[in-house]
Amino acid sequence: MSRLVTLCPADDVWEGAIRGAELPGGHKIALYRLGEEVFATDDTCTHEAASLSEDGSIIADRVECGWHNCQFEIRTGAACQSPCSEALKTWPLRVVEGHVCVELPDS
Repeated sequence: MSRLVTLCPADDVWEGAIRGAELPGGHKIALYRLGEEVFATDDTCTHEAASLSEDGSIIADRVECGWHNCQFEIRTGAACQSPCSEALKTWPLRVVEGHVCVELPDS
């Protein structure tokens, strides 16, 4: 089973920008819009402790860390440019009644 947690209005996630959000318990994630779809990954680069929502940028369908130019695929979290080798965790999202919601496992 899972539960939906509302993060923000869908209109607050803009194409070409990265929006930070926080899960219950304080875990930080980054939200991205690619066309009509919204995606989420962990906010912290797996190479160093850089915040993608603060220091990252979007290049096509990838997020690039501003510290060492690591790149990750937004849809899958896959590391696709050195020096990163570890993927970002992705989070399942749904847009419900105009709000971005993350699906979290029941605890």
